[in-house]
Amino acid sequence: MRCAVELRKELTMHNPTYPIHEVQVRVRYQETDQMGVVYHGNYFTFFEIGRTEYLRSSGSTYRDMEAEGVFAVVVKAECSYHKGAKYDDLLTIQTAIKRLTRVKIEYEHHILRGSELLATGHITLAFVDANGKICLAPKWLKIEE
Repeated sequence: MRCAVELRKELTMHNPTYPIHEVQVRVRYQETDQMGVVYHGNYFTFFEIGRTEYLRSSGSTYRDMEAEGVFAVVVKAECSYHKGAKYDDLLTIQTAIKRLTRVKIEYEHHILRGSELLATGHITLAFVDANGKICLAPKWLKIEE
């Protein structure tokens, strides 16, 4: 089993330009099924928490982006499940930017219970205007050249 430090290094290897962000959440009863295991769709909510807090930790928010007329919409979402999280588990959501271009951002997420990897997610968002047309990322995002 790989430890959390090794997993962090793995995330860093994708794109060391951007920092890795971690946030913890505790699994609530409403997020589980009858067996006390987190319902598979809720991992995407955990990924969203990771992305939102990543942006907030960098000094901005989705609200700021939307005030500029730029919206981030999910165009691709993948999750690989390794082990199930359970009611009352304390989870760590690791989020890293894998790639950031002028029109899209790709994130990678790891969900851990302690040092145990439970799920890996890959989410791609496109930047669009209020009419849903592709537009450029906000200027304050550090774009790869």
